[in-house]
Amino acid sequence: MFTGIIRDVGRIEQIDDLGGGLRFTIASTFAPDLAVDESISVNGACQTVVQADAETFAVDSIEETLRKTTFSTLSVGAPVNLERPLQAGGRLDGHFVQGHVDATGTIEQVEREGTDWLYTVSFPEQYQRYLIPVGSITIDGISLTVARIGTGTLTVAIIPHTYEHTIVSDAWVEGAPVNLEFDMLGKYVVGFMESNESAPSTPPSVDL
Repeated sequence: MFTGIIRDVGRIEQIDDLGGGLRFTIASTFAPDLAVDESISVNGACQTVVQADAETFAVDSIEETLRKTTFSTLSVGAPVNLERPLQAGGRLDGHFVQGHVDATGTIEQVEREGTDWLYTVSFPEQYQRYLIPVGSITIDGISLTVARIGTGTLTVAIIPHTYEHTIVSDAWVEGAPVNLEFDMLGKYVVGFMESNESAPSTPPSVDL
């Protein structure tokens, strides 16, 4: 479980082909504190540490991960958002984030305002039902608030701190792909309501 609060921006140092999957070696200030088998969020996707030393750590991304995320587009030198899991009893500064990417989106428009930046992102329309005005969304691992909703688009406002301390300033350009995880609580609510709608309105009768 994560919170969507980015704690470090790492750099891809090496990419190795695993015969379908990819191994990413990432330079990070987290590296000395990581151990094999630990979880870490990389651009919003929960990954398992398979190697770690004083300066870098490595994760293996399997075919399913590559299909559902932007990882297949990463190259050596690319910045990545990093977050370690939330410890029990820790402060929840963002929102509940599983690190399970639902889909990828595309940065459609970047608009600079006086003190912030507005980013409009397109996404597959079947996920529209998980959005509400001023609800939560995770984009590349960042916990953000939905400022506007369009048909198949959402807009978020990025404050200067987030702009400077995440990959936003380097990677979020028009046309760039991003990882999306919709609010877990919203998905459960929608799933519960849809299951109730498909259930019988009255219980079947039983002959005794």
